[in-house]
Formats: sequence, structure tokens, C-alpha cells
Amino acid sequence: MSDRLKGKVCIITGTGGSMGRAAALMFARQGAKVVGCDINRESAEATVDEVLSFGGEMVSLSECDLTDTLQCKELVELAVSTYGRVDVLFNNAAMAYFGWVDEISDFDWHRTIDQELNLVFHLVRAAWPELIKTPGSSIINTASVSAWSTYRMLPGIAHSAAKGAVLSMTRQLAMEGRTYGLRANSISPGLIESKQTLPLLEDPEWVDVMVGKIMLGRIGKPEEVAATALFLASEESSFITGTDIKIDGGTTAW
Repeated sequence: MSDRLKGKVCIITGTGGSMGRAAALMFARQGAKVVGCDINRESAEATVDEVLSFGGEMVSLSECDLTDTLQCKELVELAVSTYGRVDVLFNNAAMAYFGWVDEISDFDWHRTIDQELNLVFHLVRAAWPELIKTPGSSIINTASVSAWSTYRMLPGIAHSAAKGAVLSMTRQLAMEGRTYGLRANSISPGLIESKQTLPLLEDPEWVDVMVGKIMLGRIGKPEEVAATALFLASEESSFITGTDIKIDGGTTAW
């Protein structure tokens, strides 16, 4: 346990997943009071149990669907009723559905936009009145390398559009939050080891192309994403806003 986030109340979404769980554990070990959520109740509760096992503080709302504005408000209310305020919002949760431009269905297009873009907006709007009460508060949105680049093996037309919009929206939030001392930044993970990517790593052709774009020659770990979010949540990044940090092993650097 350390104190980089001592006393900060941090909402982290998708805490039942790989990156969300890594963030919840890391934030709690650094003194944060964590408010998590996930669509999967069992996974979300497992994360809470792990945080409590080492003396951390965490509560969670599940099954929580962040595309529902009322459930976004419930999550913020849980944070305020439990810990009194909201200092950090880490919009980690997302789900994409893939298909080439001439193949993707209207249904998959719209649900990708809903589950990667709209849910970020809904929760930011719900948390905004609380965030602006505390100078030094922080929003961290998860964009993607797909907002900056493309992969020939990834049919990511909807994913790229949604994450590109998250990137742009974050800059707007930084501008709107400036007068309150609220910072807004995004992170853009590249290929990260997760529940979604592990099955794909069994395809040698996919691995050859995707990992071949990574300068460091390996995929990233959830903890490496969480560490960057932790930095942006802490006072160490107090002069950083309106910025995107790529966590991609050099994917976009060549």
C-alpha cells in the first residue's frame, strides 16, 4: 500500500474485466477509495473481494449497464453516498463489434457506438456536477490506437469511429473543465492481453501481423494500462490536460 491516490474517490468502470480489475487493484493499493461497476456481477464482485483482502477500500455496482443513463446516475450516487464525493472518473469499460465497412450490420455499428462512445458521455454527464466541486479532479477516458492508426487484420470501422470520437470529446471536456480545475485526458492502448484478445492469439497469422506492428515485439499487459491511468489520476500529472497517451509499445511510432 502507498499513498499516491490517498483519500481520492475514484470511479472505475468495467472492473470485472482485465484492465478494469488491474486498475481497481492498483488504485486501491495507492490509497484510493474505489467505486467499480461491471455488466458481469460475478467478475465485479471478485474484484471487490480481492481489493478488500489486502485492506483496500472498494464498493461496486453490478450488473451495471452504462448505456442506461439512469444506471450511470446510480453509480455516481453510490460513490457520493459511500464516500462523499467523486475525484476521479476512469472510463475504462467498452465493447466493440467488428466488421468491414461493406459487411458490418447496422446493429453492430450502432451498438459499438453505444458501448464505446455513448456510455462515456452518459457517465461523464452524470458525474460532472460532482467532479467540478473539487479542484484537481480528473477524467481519464479510454480511447485506442485505432483512433490513430489501422490494422489490416482488424475490421474496425465502428471501433475506430467510436474511439476517435472519444479522443476528440476528451479535448472538449478538458476545455470545458478548465475553469473548475478539472483535467481531462485520454489513454490509447494498443494490443493488450485481455479476455477479448487471448483467443485471437491462437491464430498465428493474426499474431504475426498484429504483433509485427509493435515496436517492442510483444503485446501489452493490463497493468501497464492501469499504471498510466494511475499517473493521470494522481497529482503527478497536475499540469497535463487535453492530452492523449499512447500505450502501444511503439505501434504508431513507425
